[in-house]
Amino acid sequence: MSSLGTSKGVLEIAKFAVYVTVPIGMMYFFANNTDNLKKFMGNHSYVVYPPEGPRPPSPEEMREMAREIARKNNMR
Repeated sequence: MSSLGTSKGVLEIAKFAVYVTVPIGMMYFFANNTDNLKKFMGNHSYVVYPPEGPRPPSPEEMREMAREIARKNNMR
């Protein structure tokens, strides 16, 4: 059969058969019944966004805050 021996040759053939049939079987399972795919995809949330935080102040508000801080520092 092969130079590796018959038991190792059979093992290689079995591994190759598994490597080929598993993707084909999964494709058949999901392609023929799209409900399976929707069920599988619905159970796994792949992207989870954090809740939206407070907005940063506008540039005008930042300038006003800087002026107030400068006034407080000048009074001391």
